[in-house]
Amino acid sequence: MNKRGILDGVNVLELASVLAGPSVGMFLAELGASVTKIENPRTGGDVTRSWKLPSESKEKPTSSYYNAVNWGKSIDMVDLKSVEGLKTVSSLIQKSDIILVSFKPGDAEKLGLEYEAVTKIRPDIIYASITGYGDDDPRTAYDALLQAESGFMHLNRKPGASPLKMPVALIDILAAHQLKQLVLVAWIQKLKTGEGSHVEVSLFESAVSSLANQAGAWLYANTEPEPMGSEHPHIYPYGSAFKTGDGRSIVLAVGNDRQFQALCEILNINNISEQDDFSTNPARSANRNALREVLESAFMNIEDSESLLGDLHAKMVPAAIIRKVGEAVELYCGSFHTHKDGNLKGIPTITGRINGKPAAASLSFEPQ
Repeated sequence: MNKRGILDGVNVLELASVLAGPSVGMFLAELGASVTKIENPRTGGDVTRSWKLPSESKEKPTSSYYNAVNWGKSIDMVDLKSVEGLKTVSSLIQKSDIILVSFKPGDAEKLGLEYEAVTKIRPDIIYASITGYGDDDPRTAYDALLQAESGFMHLNRKPGASPLKMPVALIDILAAHQLKQLVLVAWIQKLKTGEGSHVEVSLFESAVSSLANQAGAWLYANTEPEPMGSEHPHIYPYGSAFKTGDGRSIVLAVGNDRQFQALCEILNINNISEQDDFSTNPARSANRNALREVLESAFMNIEDSESLLGDLHAKMVPAAIIRKVGEAVELYCGSFHTHKDGNLKGIPTITGRINGKPAAASLSFEPQ
């Protein structure tokens, strides 16, 4: 008998677009839920269908961006502003356990699809919504704007350089993970009580809550975090990249004195780790500019970066070569897999393991 995903039999209705909401729908589909995504035929569907790279075929109906978070779903084109369309959605709501929405403030009410209206159709529904800044703020919440307003862009640059947006829509992804957690917690509650609930996250709150130690510096140390490039405010050399003689760049994540001593031994600069200015992490952090010059010179003397990386790993010095996306994906796919669903292809969002097996596959059961 074929095994079924742990959420087999759970019906999800997705009224969300772009990245955050759709990635939650894909996550639930990976766990075996039946996900129906509704798209607007008036606008040609989810806007990301047309977000194609110059290298992508114009003949293909969807972009690589769209493909990345929409496989594993049934796609229906439904005009929510038509009487017939609302009847179709109402019918789907009656059959749904979870509904995902990412309406602009006020739009759900205009369509009659706010939480209160939906519970009249399906009282025990889990209504999961993503907003930009909360229900009362009508501003359009694109990821780049959230990165700017939450402090990420301020920090993501070298000192004196222009702020930079991170190359993925990180705030969307962070908010999606927040909503996944709330949906699963709400589902557990429903299993225990039979009651549905309204769970909601905002992109802005998700962003600020992810500032971690950087927010802690402001709250507890009364220190405004400043741009440091890829370097770490508390540890050095951590996050620092050094170019080798063969043109590659190696990032270090040295977190203690033993690792630093081993690094110096491999780079043949043993005397450096014994100097008072560099022997402890507080000293290295305080004197990072001087230490950076020493390390840059030592790394440039290395002509075989792969061999150096092997030596670093052998001595338990945390380090990695900076790789392109294609290299990283190939390495990833050796451990996990890509998923192909018709014309759509992507990487699973569930990457952990349970009992030694990929999590999505492990969270399954054999029907009795």
